[in-house]
Amino acid sequence: MAEAKIIERISIGSMPHPRLGPIWLALSPRGLVGLHMKSSEESVRRTYRAFDADLDPVQASPILDQLAAYFEGKSRRFDVPIDWSVLSPFQQEVLQLVFAIPFGHTRTYVDIATQLGKPGAARAVGRANATNPMPIVIPCHRVLGADGTLHGYGGPGGVETKAWLLRHEGSWLL
Repeated sequence: MAEAKIIERISIGSMPHPRLGPIWLALSPRGLVGLHMKSSEESVRRTYRAFDADLDPVQASPILDQLAAYFEGKSRRFDVPIDWSVLSPFQQEVLQLVFAIPFGHTRTYVDIATQLGKPGAARAVGRANATNPMPIVIPCHRVLGADGTLHGYGGPGGVETKAWLLRHEGSWLL
């Protein structure tokens, strides 16, 4: 007999942002599992359709409050639980290092690969960043190419949004 799959409830919540559009959060009982920009409620629900996803402003409000404080320049770090179990082991390693990059600082893909003890894995680090399901909170925008330039950003607006986030943090002057 096949083992029954345990389906957790996913709570979702949102906030508006003038540049990034609606920002949607998805949380499991263990923490944040997704942050979606310029998405509709319907598309976020579709993403988590295998789960009992429902709007839950109470559950989402502490993280939404921290996002608002970040965008208002009142907070420089996120103190939110993250459900790391939604990531592959390699992605967990990479994104935990990215999560630790301080506000206003940057690292390169090579820096992260070297921290992992895998200096030749810069492209794999880039791929882990590109598939980061929790941008901004896990600040993949703080990771640059080896030459210190901007390389891809999976969020809406691509590298322009990455540059905007870095300027917001005072770490990128164009």
